[in-house]
Amino acid sequence: MSIRDLARELYRAQQEVERLEKLLLSALPQEETVIQCELQDARAERQQLQKMINGHKDSSPLPRKF
Repeated sequence: MSIRDLARELYRAQQEVERLEKLLLSALPQEETVIQCELQDARAERQQLQKMINGHKDSSPLPRKF
């Protein structure tokens, strides 16, 4: 997956986290548990994508000694 595709997925995941956080603020008490579970999953996905992007950017070849 290219870094551009990863960035798009990261943006989508960030938007989903923000949407769920706003939804949680106005949720009824019986809905909070479900939304919190979804929010936890969305945050985990966002974190995983962020790590993938950071790893992709940091993956430079090892320095060679001449």
